[in-house]
Amino acid sequence: MGAARSGVALALHLTAEGEKVRVADRKPAADLQATIAQMPPGVELELGGYDVAVLDGVDIVYASPGVPWDSELLNEARARGIPVSSEIDLFLKLCQGTVVGITGTNGKTTTTALTGEVLAAGRRPVIVGGNIGDTVLDRVHEITPQHWVVLELSSFQLESVEKPRLHVGVILNITPDHLDRHRTLERYVDLKARSIEFAAPEDFAVLNGRDELVRGLASRTRGQVVWFDQHQPMPPMPLPGRHNMENALAAAAVGRIAGLADEAINHAIRSFKGVEHRLELVGEWAGVRWFNDSKATNPEAGRVAINAFPGSPVILIAGGYGGGFDLREWVADVLANTEAVILIGASADQLAQELRAHPKAMRAATLDEAVSIAADLARQGSVVLLSPAYKSFDMFRDFEDRGNQFKELVRQRFAA
Repeated sequence: MGAARSGVALALHLTAEGEKVRVADRKPAADLQATIAQMPPGVELELGGYDVAVLDGVDIVYASPGVPWDSELLNEARARGIPVSSEIDLFLKLCQGTVVGITGTNGKTTTTALTGEVLAAGRRPVIVGGNIGDTVLDRVHEITPQHWVVLELSSFQLESVEKPRLHVGVILNITPDHLDRHRTLERYVDLKARSIEFAAPEDFAVLNGRDELVRGLASRTRGQVVWFDQHQPMPPMPLPGRHNMENALAAAAVGRIAGLADEAINHAIRSFKGVEHRLELVGEWAGVRWFNDSKATNPEAGRVAINAFPGSPVILIAGGYGGGFDLREWVADVLANTEAVILIGASADQLAQELRAHPKAMRAATLDEAVSIAADLARQGSVVLLSPAYKSFDMFRDFEDRGNQFKELVRQRFAA
């Protein structure tokens, strides 16, 4: 179910194992040409919509992360006695390496990439993947017991794994997110807790003692609890923001578990260049720094970025698709920490109302117009920050597309 990246990885793996594979997706074939081109020969495609007949003759169903775990079709499969699994579930059952699973509402991608860099300072080979964008099932046969495998795990992925036993489970923070799918904060917390609940006594739960919800999960693991916020020495993190220091502390704690020396850990962190679309420096022109934080797809992630530039005048570009967020803390941070706000996307009207007390809040019809307005407002020392705090589906294919378009617009304007 679902013909995206994990669907392709599953189809390639399963057909190589001699299985017959049917791939179903609601999108029409015209929208899936790049995906179809990657599918192995012999795969049966059911595109552009389907009904329960797609389950006929099926022995097991694998759902992509975007397919709700309680969807009608998956529930029908269960009612027929058909097991329901996922790419990451199958991978964890087959993987021979030592698995580090990193979850949390915000900071997962940066911490996963950074942890991969830290572990690469040791002697064992390292593979990084999961929700970070790189599928791992297509690499499972190259993984030996000597490998470290660092996985970014979303709540969607943790929900889809029967028993996610991780040798090192890391939980960075928990704030309300994806409640349109999980419905309650309690359910969302339970899903994050799955990253440590199946640990054995020789495994590790690496937790953030500064986060109240994460702190409360320590009693739900049999693994050895490591409070990464207490890690010493403090690593020299080159990226801006307190949240990035927390990401670095988590990566350093994993490095210590792996037996690496503090000097090697700190060198790896000091050399880290960051992750695309997460407080990514696009460039600096005429004393103005432009940052792409398109991966901020909820208000909590947006707050992290807004607070990352104390003392600098910030011109914020925000807004997008979605709703149901508690905006009070985001609004307070925008009012306190931004000189101007340019609102785009489906949420622009609501945000304009929420920010009516802001002395300089305005709307732009397109991202191009928002960049032009920001360029006119910026002065030496300013930071222009794309940190939408909303998802991207109203105007863009995904957050990567949004971030790439922003970078292209900025570079076209200044880098000639």
